[in-house]
Amino acid sequence: MKKLLIIALLLSSVYCKAQEGDLAFPFQGGSPVMTRFFKDSLQIGNDIKAKKATGMAVFKFTADISGNIQKIVIYYADDYLLTMPVIQALKKSTKKWIIPNKEKFHDFIIPFSIGYNSPSSGEAEVQKAAYDFYSTRKPIVSNDQIPLNSATLLPTIVIKYDL
Repeated sequence: MKKLLIIALLLSSVYCKAQEGDLAFPFQGGSPVMTRFFKDSLQIGNDIKAKKATGMAVFKFTADISGNIQKIVIYYADDYLLTMPVIQALKKSTKKWIIPNKEKFHDFIIPFSIGYNSPSSGEAEVQKAAYDFYSTRKPIVSNDQIPLNSATLLPTIVIKYDL
């Protein structure tokens, strides 16, 4: 009976062992490098700064075995204005993605939060401009069911810009 129990424990431990390579962070260098890469690569344009635009943008993209980005899909964005710098930064990240073993393509979901640093003066004007942007924004939303399949949710990238 003891031998049977020991064999069962050994087999279950081998079965439960994590597959090597599947649990590695999917960006070369890990999460801190990915966050720094996007903070450095995402260029906030003057149109965003002028409108004091803030909000979220959630993207899904597909990477192939070489780390190339195949397609980019906007799942949600508070406004179209926020999507353009993110798309440009995602395109710069090609060749940096690591997909799980035995896959030819893998989907990733990455949220971005874009906002501005609070100014030291003129706060009332900034609040008015931010409210104007908020009241006139046109969110991009998905009206259909979103197929997630085996997508990997990445940590939110928080971008703050100076006015």
